[in-house]
Amino acid sequence: MNQASSKGTQDKSVAGEILSFIGRVILAVSIPLIAFYVLYLGFLFLRDSDAPREVITLVAIVWGVGGVGLLYWVFNNLVERLPDVWRGRLLPFVFVGPAMAILSWYLAIPTLRTFWISLFDRDGPPEELSLFQQLASDSFVGLSNYIAVFTEELMLEAFRNNLMWIIIGSTLSVVFGLLIAVLADRSSFEKTAKSLIFLPMAISFVGASIIWNFIYEYRPIGQTQIGLLNSIVTSFGGTPQAWPQWVAILPWNNLFLIVIVIWLQAGFSMVLFSAALKGIPEELMEAARMDGATEIQIFFRIMVPYIRGTIISVWTTIVIFTLKIFDVVWVMTGGQFGTHVIATQFYRQSFTNRNSGFGSAIAIVLLIAVIPVMIYNLKQFREQEAF
Repeated sequence: MNQASSKGTQDKSVAGEILSFIGRVILAVSIPLIAFYVLYLGFLFLRDSDAPREVITLVAIVWGVGGVGLLYWVFNNLVERLPDVWRGRLLPFVFVGPAMAILSWYLAIPTLRTFWISLFDRDGPPEELSLFQQLASDSFVGLSNYIAVFTEELMLEAFRNNLMWIIIGSTLSVVFGLLIAVLADRSSFEKTAKSLIFLPMAISFVGASIIWNFIYEYRPIGQTQIGLLNSIVTSFGGTPQAWPQWVAILPWNNLFLIVIVIWLQAGFSMVLFSAALKGIPEELMEAARMDGATEIQIFFRIMVPYIRGTIISVWTTIVIFTLKIFDVVWVMTGGQFGTHVIATQFYRQSFTNRNSGFGSAIAIVLLIAVIPVMIYNLKQFREQEAF
């Protein structure tokens, strides 16, 4: 009898564990489904609603921030219910997973899609056909668009201009930033000087281009010059010029555009270099001065080698900016007068000429050009144990 009672109790315990397990499984499945359904409803509301703009803005904030927080909470609770072995393996992916999903959906998949489009003519792949039928269609041109990228005259001009932006723009941004950081650290009004120099970073590329458009403003001879540069030139008896459009000095009229990026990025470089310079041990500097080293020798033999990693990281970061430069050129010249760069050519081919295949090929070439610089930059961060 006792055995029967014990067996009955044991059966009830097993049944209770099974029911508990089933309940946890149902809960584990239902909570994510409910969370994703709520997020989906919020997306539909933001896409289709005719509600007042203020209501839509409020819902977007609550739905965006609250939705992300809800997903993290749900997934964290799910992982916490797992055994310790699986918890340790899966918990990092709770935080990394959404970011990887977003990168895959908004970066990796569109990149593959862009590459696929680049293999077709100006109309892109026929959407009504299957994958293999698209490859067999007349629209498929293979690598012809990539051959055109490296042979067309305007594209060669764009490559040349981008090379100027990299060599001159990136290098001078780093040089000026480093010199300003060294000089500002020794001034009595260091904070004020750095704030003023860093101030252009608060301006967008489009805003900076508009400002410099006024500086380069040209009026015909005989009229009052309202542009700062031409006013200075005419005050010394010179002839006013339409500087970025000055075809007589092609391709060097690009320098007037490169100046804008140097003005913007020198402050960015200065801040990073200033932080790196403050990390140099003061005892090292004093020892060099006691040994008779001049300030120039200290700069080139101590400061520069000590912050070499920071210099490379800043330079490669600005190189990526200049490779993708678009706003400044488009606002100032629209790519005319020999100032086209890769990004403006991509925009013109894709959205003006409606040549989706050629435009996609340009985008892929630009991506491939940026990738080695990014890899090198990440390698530098890893060596500095900052990534």
